[in-house]
Amino acid sequence: MTTLVHGADTLTRDALTVLQPGFVGTTAPDWLLRRIGEGLSSVGLFGRNIVSPEQLAALTAQLRAERDDVLVAIDEEGGDVTRLEVKQGSSFPGNYALGSVDDVELTRAVARELGRRLARCGVDLNWAPSADVNSNAENPVIGVRSFGPDPDLVARHTVAYVDGLQGVGVAACTKHFPGHGDTNVDSHDALPRIDVDLATLHARELVPFRAAIAAGTKAVMSAHILLSALDPHRPATLSPQILTGLLRQELGFEGLIVTDGMEMQAVAATYGIERGSVLAIAAGADAICVGGGLCDEDTVLQLRDALVNAVRTGELPEERLADAAARVRALASWTQAHRARGAESVPGAAAQEGTAPGAGIGLVAARRALKVTRGDRPYTPMSSAPYVASFTPVANFAVGDETPWGVAAELDRLLPGTETGSYADSSVDAVLAAAGERRIVAVVRDVHRHPWMGEALDGLVAARPDTVVVEMGLNEAEPRGALHIATHGAARVCGRAAAEAVVGTCA
Repeated sequence: MTTLVHGADTLTRDALTVLQPGFVGTTAPDWLLRRIGEGLSSVGLFGRNIVSPEQLAALTAQLRAERDDVLVAIDEEGGDVTRLEVKQGSSFPGNYALGSVDDVELTRAVARELGRRLARCGVDLNWAPSADVNSNAENPVIGVRSFGPDPDLVARHTVAYVDGLQGVGVAACTKHFPGHGDTNVDSHDALPRIDVDLATLHARELVPFRAAIAAGTKAVMSAHILLSALDPHRPATLSPQILTGLLRQELGFEGLIVTDGMEMQAVAATYGIERGSVLAIAAGADAICVGGGLCDEDTVLQLRDALVNAVRTGELPEERLADAAARVRALASWTQAHRARGAESVPGAAAQEGTAPGAGIGLVAARRALKVTRGDRPYTPMSSAPYVASFTPVANFAVGDETPWGVAAELDRLLPGTETGSYADSSVDAVLAAAGERRIVAVVRDVHRHPWMGEALDGLVAARPDTVVVEMGLNEAEPRGALHIATHGAARVCGRAAAEAVVGTCA
């Protein structure tokens, strides 16, 4: 094991400690191992770092050969946002599906199994769950990542998710504080603004966070959003009124405050990542998440030096940086202790694969989340290979465009010879020509936000009344088609459950 570099001063170590950077590759680069030796206490993993559970376990072991208390974090929400299965699609439905079932024990079981998989691979901090109340159906970035639009429903499922993860030693990071649900702007692209009064914020946005804090969530992630009633000048990530005044003092949260990605345009475009990181720590954040887009050594060194210089110039109190670093180390100690206690029990969970709450729990949940609406005519299940027309919107940054979605692959497994095409406009003629005599399955995502999708569906149903419609986003539009299937998310298991419904074999 590498010891801390002799002569590395406390200030520099503290500055490294509060960073949660990413990197490129499926093994740790030399620069990252060197910085871990100098005091870097956390590493963030993304889809680009993962190809298999075995490779991921080897990677985390490589990191811990440098320091056994390093925090390994990941953005693994299940559902649409997956890093463990970025190339295949998730084995677990996301929050919207779980909220639609509204069985907290099911949510807890899903989170627990997801936590087991993370723990077996050496990951001990999950930037999840999303506790956002999706009160704005036009929200382009939260949507199915939320348990739903009702604060109390979101609160009880957030608590269950936190319990499930932390019960197997994986720290939960409840996000995006103080609530990203009532926005129509993606903070990856620009700064969203929420202009509601304090009474509304307390009755809606803050309800799930209060519940998560009471349940003992180990971390909370801040949102890059402007809430004028709390701070009309700075986004929440950079606001002392929100992070220190509201989260620490009023809500009593004592755990780790993590920022959302500092390279996101909501902060970076106005403040830059260096200035933004200094302001975030000064405001009360304890850990700087960076690495979704900027993932090299220069970024780490720039942020380290910016924090050190801010202390030396008096802009950032040294005590505030030291307190932030201490909170990172405290969480690292908690996860390290759980790894030690779980060394025997966690691998044993592998024996449960195939039995609830093992590997099958994700499919069980996805099946339960289906909402099937039949049209006016009797529906005849498909028995021959159909044509799947996927109407594809632009993926938001959090979801990414690497992860497959839809029902074509699962239908082809059940009905070999299934063909598919992807469409980005409302041209019905092209779909009809490609389908020929085959029955059509039209797959959409958030049709209520994309009028062109609605036009395409109307045209298809008019021309081919036996068309099946599968909605894999928010189920806000009126049902269309001979059979309308709402999956409440686009995870792989949601596609499998929908395919089963199409052929009439759903359990």
